[in-house]
Amino acid sequence: MSTYRIRQGDTLSALASRFKTSVSELARINKIDNPNLIYAGKSLRIPGHARNDSFEPSKGGGTRGGGTKGSDGAGRSGGTKGGGQVNESRGTGNSGNVTPAMRKLATAGRAAAMSIGGYKSQGLCATGVSRAIQNAFGFKVWGNGNQIDNNLPRDKFKQVNMSLAEALKTPGLVLTWEKTSSRLGSIYGHTAITTGDGRSSVSDFIESNTLGAGGRSGLKIFRPTL
Repeated sequence: MSTYRIRQGDTLSALASRFKTSVSELARINKIDNPNLIYAGKSLRIPGHARNDSFEPSKGGGTRGGGTKGSDGAGRSGGTKGGGQVNESRGTGNSGNVTPAMRKLATAGRAAAMSIGGYKSQGLCATGVSRAIQNAFGFKVWGNGNQIDNNLPRDKFKQVNMSLAEALKTPGLVLTWEKTSSRLGSIYGHTAITTGDGRSSVSDFIESNTLGAGGRSGLKIFRPTL
């Protein structure tokens, strides 16, 4: 048994994969009630490794604890209990975990955005996302920005727990927000598809800095499983 100091960006699922164990086993031996919530700076006991194994970053390396508990859509920090919730850094963000379906959806999303508004919002985010899904997979998802999350077929999309910053590094994820800061956005929310460049997302237009878009809340992230 050895220990690992949790870093900002880690998730229990990614660490379980890295250390060749399971989420349930890590949760059990570390007495973690909610596997989706771990804290940067805390020590995690790792089964199956010698005590002298070192998983610590070299001096000056790594990321210091903090970060967010969940996400407010704008990626702002709001740490609690001396550490922040740690979300995906390995998981779907790894190129090895980006599926052809995800790449196909990202490409379809960009094409839909360019065909509707280009780089200027037309207030038709759900139309752009729905068109992209239909062009990529052959079926349509109805609803406005804050309804699409409930209408995504669960046999084809899976909700994932990760920060907005990490989601934007992964192509082909569907983002939904319950509310945004605009008048219509406060009623209909917003939805978009990630491009994987770490900054932009697409819907009825290409939003070049999604991470910097403030006033959004109720973020949910979905990964196609086709």
